[in-house]
Amino acid sequence: MAQVEATTERIIAADAETVFDTLADYSGTRGKLLPEHFSEYEVREGGDGEGTLVHWKLQATSKRVRDCLLEVTEPTDGQLVEKDRNSSMVTTWTVTPAGEGRSKAVVTTVWNGAGGIGGFFERTFAPKGLARIYDLVLANLAARVEK
Repeated sequence: MAQVEATTERIIAADAETVFDTLADYSGTRGKLLPEHFSEYEVREGGDGEGTLVHWKLQATSKRVRDCLLEVTEPTDGQLVEKDRNSSMVTTWTVTPAGEGRSKAVVTTVWNGAGGIGGFFERTFAPKGLARIYDLVLANLAARVEK
């Protein structure tokens, strides 16, 4: 099994603290940032960054739906890590200052991919598809905080 990785980033016209706080607000704004690929969104514990337990279903393709139960940690300032209890998937959100009133948001998801021919297709196509989904999340985030 090879590790599969998808990464996307965006410069947002809002300070890093505002962007991070919006991402970390699982009980308020986070669910509103998710595109149609996400369903059954539910905060089960916490709701603000570290200590949050959140559930959703992620439909990456018409046939592939992943049931996610994510534990949220904040290992460093400006970083949220979502570890899926149901799989090897880990998503890391990093928000850093990028000049006056701007920030850079980077989201990286890694997981242990399948072996064989299925794994080849997963490593080839899944990162691009997941990056497109997270591009939508970042666009929604930017639209919310740049107002």
